[in-house]
Amino acid sequence: MQELLEELESHIKSRYDIADDDDDFTVDVHLFDYGFIDSIGATALIAHIEKTYGIQVTPQDLMLHPMNTVREIASFIHLKKAR
Repeated sequence: MQELLEELESHIKSRYDIADDDDDFTVDVHLFDYGFIDSIGATALIAHIEKTYGIQVTPQDLMLHPMNTVREIASFIHLKKAR
């Protein structure tokens, strides 16, 4: 799980131009409320998750699972891959 968390954090920082020394960015920060990712970025992130981890993110998944932080996204991926 730690490896997944680190990979996601690295991808998000790189893809959304977040500086490594950004004190506001943590694995528990609300990515949308803090403006790190917008709705278009969310669509790209879902595409990345589906392609990289070989899972499908359904509309029902988006309703049932909180995916607002890096930690929540990693937990969701871990859960989906365990099925």
